[in-house]
Amino acid sequence: MPGRYGRRRSVPKMRTVAGQFFLLQVAIVVLLVAAAVAALVLQARADSEREARRRSVAVAEAFASSPGIEAALKSPNPTAVLQPLAERARKLSGVDFIVVMNRAGIRYTHPLPDRIGKKFVGNLEPALNGGIVVERITGTIGPLVQAVVPVIGRDGTVVGLVSAGITIERVGGVVEQQFPLLFGSAAGILLLTMAGTALVSRRLRRQTHGLGPTEMARMYEHHDAVLHAVREGVLIIDGDGRLLLANDEARRLLGLPTDVEGRVPTELGLDPVTTELLASGRTVTDEVVAVGERLLAVNQRPTDRDGGPPGSVTTLRDTTELRALTGRADVARRRLNLLYEAGAEIGTTLDVVRTCEELAEFARAHFADFATVDVAEAVLRGEEPTATGVDAEWRRIAFSGIREDTPLHPVDSMIRFLPTTPLGTGLRRGEAVLDTDLAAFSGWQQQDPARARQLVEHGFHSVIAIPLRARGAILGVALFWRSAQSEPFEDEDLSVAEELVARAAVNVDNARRYTREHNMAVTLQRSLLPHGVPEQSAIDVAYRYLPAQAGLGGVGGDWFDVIPLPGARVALVVGDVVGHGLHAAATMGRLRTAIHNFSTLDLPPDELLWHLDALVARIDQDEAADSADAGVTGATCLYAIYDPVSGRCTMARAGHLKPVIVDPDGTSEFADVPGGPPLGLGGLLFETLEALLPENSRLVLYTNGLVEDRHRDIDEGLALLRRTVAENADRTPEEICEAVLRTLVPGRARDDIALLVGRTRRLDAADVVQLQVPSDPSSVSLVRAEVSRKLAEWDLVEETFTTELIVSELVTNAIRYATGPIGVRLLRDRSLICEVSDHSSTSPHLRQAATTDEGGRGLFLVAQFAERWGTRYMDHGKVIWAEQSLSAAPPPSSPSAP
Repeated sequence: MPGRYGRRRSVPKMRTVAGQFFLLQVAIVVLLVAAAVAALVLQARADSEREARRRSVAVAEAFASSPGIEAALKSPNPTAVLQPLAERARKLSGVDFIVVMNRAGIRYTHPLPDRIGKKFVGNLEPALNGGIVVERITGTIGPLVQAVVPVIGRDGTVVGLVSAGITIERVGGVVEQQFPLLFGSAAGILLLTMAGTALVSRRLRRQTHGLGPTEMARMYEHHDAVLHAVREGVLIIDGDGRLLLANDEARRLLGLPTDVEGRVPTELGLDPVTTELLASGRTVTDEVVAVGERLLAVNQRPTDRDGGPPGSVTTLRDTTELRALTGRADVARRRLNLLYEAGAEIGTTLDVVRTCEELAEFARAHFADFATVDVAEAVLRGEEPTATGVDAEWRRIAFSGIREDTPLHPVDSMIRFLPTTPLGTGLRRGEAVLDTDLAAFSGWQQQDPARARQLVEHGFHSVIAIPLRARGAILGVALFWRSAQSEPFEDEDLSVAEELVARAAVNVDNARRYTREHNMAVTLQRSLLPHGVPEQSAIDVAYRYLPAQAGLGGVGGDWFDVIPLPGARVALVVGDVVGHGLHAAATMGRLRTAIHNFSTLDLPPDELLWHLDALVARIDQDEAADSADAGVTGATCLYAIYDPVSGRCTMARAGHLKPVIVDPDGTSEFADVPGGPPLGLGGLLFETLEALLPENSRLVLYTNGLVEDRHRDIDEGLALLRRTVAENADRTPEEICEAVLRTLVPGRARDDIALLVGRTRRLDAADVVQLQVPSDPSSVSLVRAEVSRKLAEWDLVEETFTTELIVSELVTNAIRYATGPIGVRLLRDRSLICEVSDHSSTSPHLRQAATTDEGGRGLFLVAQFAERWGTRYMDHGKVIWAEQSLSAAPPPSSPSAP
């Protein structure tokens, strides 16, 4: 087959390097395999004898210490007892014999019965003294190992002997069975080695390409040309320490003369470091050596490894420009890492103060000893700063330093920078200011000469001041200081600080804008919430509303309400709109208005929630038509009506948490109000719970922001609320509100919180009159007379005429148009309430009677004389009520204090 250079390849002969290498490798492998086989055979024999000794001793000791051996030896016929036991143990253990004998060596047992009664052959003396004898002998069954152990009696004396033996052949048979595998493996290794050696020889022939001397000389010339053309210096030093070769690049880098071959490194005129390195011949890798103005990366290796000639090879590479580029790359990389870390640590919340604190802490931890941040007052309120630079008065809101005792202005102090100082000039232009030598007092001390001297005395020597500029407005200024522990600031530090503050300024501005939106949402939320509790006598109420802190959760849609109802009753409402921000607050206002409108219809809680659910569903549909993301997406509500006459409280909830009821004795529990779906799902019914509340009971309504927290499970929060209310059951509603918030919300709230605590009251029985009226027109006069008597008793004589008129008209209408029993109830509360009930579901309507009509003026008169009137439907019938003001009358009987 033709070779690369036209010569034919031939099978290598034994005089070639490849052939000799092949024979040598085969011979070595054969010798190694033979030695390994011999070693394994010898080791197998030694292991066989050692295994025979171990097994014979173990069997003899086990049989000698077996239960009943002493009794068998002392029995009248030991052989009868011990022979079957010994034979069974021999077969199970795999030994060749187990012999039991007396102290004289007379056998009691033996695999061959004709040997029983004869004397044992072996050394018994050590065993009679309590020792163990192990010996190798050649018996009738071949070479074997036998062990003799004593049988120790209860008194500690030797009462007999036990010997066990096993032939070497029995133990070594297992090893000999492995010889075929062993020799087969050796043959396989030999074949694999020969194949591998043949492949290596073939590769060696392929690498040389069958070249002759001419071709090899030509190859050397090519190699020499390449050696002197590469851009890497090469030096070869022999074992005597003399220079054999230096290529052109090495001569250029080291400035060597032309006749350097044959010289030692000390004669080359190099610097001491390079001379020592070349003369030592030690191994180095990429060691940088300065040679003149160059930085050379030196690699040096000895050549005598793997059988090579003694000496060393040194390569030189010029890294001067690479080092400069690497240094700039390292600076850029550190700057990018710094800015990356700043992006992760600054602006974690949408809070102006916290963002500035993070900026100061980050700067102090990475490149400054002290850092302060001052911002305009308008920024803290979320407003766009109107006055900036030297015209503004700044509030210091952040400080971080390696120590606290500094002459710097403390946090929360107000600062106005003078326009004549470098910092004032920089603020006016919106530019950064660097002062590398504060001790020179180059004008910065004019701001506060006394404080400036104190700063220098405390070791402050350099400062960087950078305006926080975002969207064309200067929000504040960040100052970075270095003291005696650090080097002064440089221009490179200034550029890093500018980039850092520029990114932080965007976060500060985002926090400012969020603060503005948060304040707007809080303002809207508070404007839509009740500004006080309406006057009513049914329940003593205290409330709290806490909006979520800016940057944590935003304003939500939580609300509460206390709505007076006819009949001295009161409605308590707590709700929560899903979401945060202006949209949630506006939706909350719409729902609160709807509840007020529905409450004027005096609807029961379950029916009111049903109407509210339909309203929320319509709101969602309307807003979804404008924007896919504008829907309410749900709301929760709890609606409760408390009647101070009967003490009954009727409650219904739509996806809201259960209220807490605390009895006057301090027992607290969650009212088991049936759980309805959240508002907005539509088509589902709500159920009510009617509970009888004793006077001075506490009713606690709340939203989920009170009990839910990312660090606390909601069940844990509910249990804590129940326990807190129970522990403060004897306190006023105001005190209970304070205790609950102090316990459950110790820090800043992440969600809106609405809390409503009421203490129930009961109307005095003397302020309530109930009458049953027969369906007879003549009974109207009797009712009027009873009403007049009761009003005189209440000292309300002035209201007698109006009340008699109202009662007469309402009772007359009930007798004429209604069915079933007719009831009349008078209530003296903050107003005088007259109620007429019947079993008809027909509601009267107010209309203007014509001049020719004989009737139709009764309800009109009621509306004229009463302050308010209306209709309330019940399960069986309705109630028509009318209220009269009692502003000039004495207040009703007040409930007793708890």
